[in-house]
Amino acid sequence: MTAAAVRKALREHAHPRRAAGVARFFKNGPGEYGEGDVFIGVTVPAQRAVARQFRDLPLEETDTLLMSRIHEERLTALFILISQFNRTADQRVRKRIFTLYMKRLRFINNWDLVDSSAGYIVGGWLADKPRDLLDQLARSHTLWPRRVAMIATSYFIMQGDHRDAIRIATLLVNDQHDLIHKAVGWMLREVGKRASAPALDRFLARHAATMPRTMLRYAIERMPAGERARWLGVAGTPLVHRARV
Repeated sequence: MTAAAVRKALREHAHPRRAAGVARFFKNGPGEYGEGDVFIGVTVPAQRAVARQFRDLPLEETDTLLMSRIHEERLTALFILISQFNRTADQRVRKRIFTLYMKRLRFINNWDLVDSSAGYIVGGWLADKPRDLLDQLARSHTLWPRRVAMIATSYFIMQGDHRDAIRIATLLVNDQHDLIHKAVGWMLREVGKRASAPALDRFLARHAATMPRTMLRYAIERMPAGERARWLGVAGTPLVHRARV
């Protein structure tokens, strides 16, 4: 199994016409968040199928794909890493995968790459370890490590633990980037759904008046209409009125 074989398998599913549309969707134009990213038009189901075919790809070969200029090759590499991480209980192997992930973090540079992997690999590795790494990532000047920090907390949310998600959301609540607004709001919504509705309410009581509107809308998306209206009504109100919520 080699990186070259994976590339060949992916190109059997490539569609240039689809690639153009996908590139626009992932904002690869000048000045956009995905500037310079290259697509060959392979669907995600096809990438997952290729990843299953090469699920035992040696780590060195997966690393080659992870550094590729081709978006689909990087995503397929991440699918392979996730599979290998989840299929082993060997902490040495898991550590190698996590270490590689962090070493190549600059190549995990679009929202689908982050969202597909951070919870499994970063969250999974930190499950029984100190989690101050998340705080370091959340304070990064680069967009994607900040999103990794937030999405990684999905692992803990799924275990019913809201604490890391609320802490990282608090660090990122005033972030300026729309993709962070969406990530924070999404994880807050999951906190309310899967871990602790009271924790979400406490967060909103502190921040709903000033947090970005997109973040708030994502956070309250699954609430009953009356609750959504109440929190949207709080947004933008003066600080003196927050205690009424």
